[in-house]
Amino acid sequence: MAGMEDVLSDPDTEEALAEFDFLVSESSEGAGEARSQGDEKKDLSPSEEWGVDQQLITKLKEQYRKERRGKKGIQRPNRSTLQAMLANLGNDEEMPALQSGAASPPRGGAVPAMDDSGVQPFQPGRKPLIGVPGTEEDTLEALGLGELAGLTVNNESDPLSYDITTAKEAFRKTWSAKYTLRSHFDGVRALAFHPVEPALITASEDHTLKLWNLNKTVPVKKATSLDVEPIYTFRGHVGAVLCLAMSATGEQCFSGGIDSTIRCWNIPSSNIDPYDSFDSSVLADTLVAHTDAVWGLSIHSSKMHLLSCSADGTIRMWNPGSKLPLLHTYSVENEGVPTSIDFVRCEPSQIVASYTSGNTFIYDIETAKQVMMLETRDCGDNGVSQVNAIISHPTLPVTITAHEDRHIRFFDNVTGKMLHTMVAHLDAVTSLAVDPNGIYLLSGSHDCSIRLWNMDSKTCVQEITSHRKKFDESIYDVAFHPSKPYIASAGADALAKVFV
Repeated sequence: MAGMEDVLSDPDTEEALAEFDFLVSESSEGAGEARSQGDEKKDLSPSEEWGVDQQLITKLKEQYRKERRGKKGIQRPNRSTLQAMLANLGNDEEMPALQSGAASPPRGGAVPAMDDSGVQPFQPGRKPLIGVPGTEEDTLEALGLGELAGLTVNNESDPLSYDITTAKEAFRKTWSAKYTLRSHFDGVRALAFHPVEPALITASEDHTLKLWNLNKTVPVKKATSLDVEPIYTFRGHVGAVLCLAMSATGEQCFSGGIDSTIRCWNIPSSNIDPYDSFDSSVLADTLVAHTDAVWGLSIHSSKMHLLSCSADGTIRMWNPGSKLPLLHTYSVENEGVPTSIDFVRCEPSQIVASYTSGNTFIYDIETAKQVMMLETRDCGDNGVSQVNAIISHPTLPVTITAHEDRHIRFFDNVTGKMLHTMVAHLDAVTSLAVDPNGIYLLSGSHDCSIRLWNMDSKTCVQEITSHRKKFDESIYDVAFHPSKPYIASAGADALAKVFV
């Protein structure tokens, strides 16, 4: 050790070692002395040998991360902003020189210097755009509209947004449950919308009908739908109410029940106080002629004529309000009981009716004779399939039938031939409705779902599971509002639901 100390104390050695003092950082000051004096020895890490400040590096890393996060948070400009920018660019290219007092300074930043004549010289190239982040390269990329510069359209998951991807689907929208109608004590057999107002009437197995105003709602905690309370209850039937029809004016409605009667009601105002005293004038008339339950009703679009079908095997035409309301009786031998009826919408002088035998007939109203028999009897794969509901297309000579074998079928009224058949549900199809424009078909089934169909392509657009089963039955009726974007379903679970 004494020899080593002599070497280190040598002036030449100290001078040679001093030349390496620049490698010693400020943080390890005194290390040179230790190396020259040999007082202490320690292993130095590379960062300590090279004088790396770890705190400074950590600080720079955090600053870099913040800058990156800030850039990610910047949103691309929307469509209107881009269009305004492109318009500004077009104006700049058309007018390269502007008088100093003729226009406001450019919005893109500093004002270019003017020459001796007071005119701003033309600035070649594009100006940076307001609202477009990043460098000029980013700006050009945005203006190139690659992938439409990240522009977005309406969110497809938004229930109120319309899908306008094709011209044929211009009316298409996604329906979602908005109102739940809770007041009936038994299954809701039928419902009908008011032709103009946001109101509807339901008919139930609890012997009553109820009037609902969708503008009078009760908010429900922890639920997206709104509860609606009835504003009027119609009492008069002795037994379950099975069918319902609304007049074209919305001033009257008609109901048929298991008591074999048809009741004519004057509809109160949709702003009536639910706690007003009883008004006997609401029940306008009672039509008595059927001898068994009235299963179906249909009302003429222009004439005040009412069509009814009953378990007594007859179909009857009525003129409510007259002294002799019964106009005609239609009956067919060996065809069983009529299950559903409707007016032929494109031919006002005809009606269409289906029977438990599986056959469907078109009648002339005046002569009460058969005009055409539709081939509904032998269209099933396993023989006869009962027709549960029948509806006439509003503009085309087409009849649509809902069957017990889960099918929906389309028939030509002129030839009687079947145009199309499809398996529509997982259980019996119970009800049908067509929108006023004849573009969409709505179907209900005992599989607890309602389905919306495109009439042109015969494809399912949307399926909604809306009701619970009760005694293996679920949905009894579906309906479109004639003038507002509402659809509704009535179920065996004593609920009616309205979708928007």
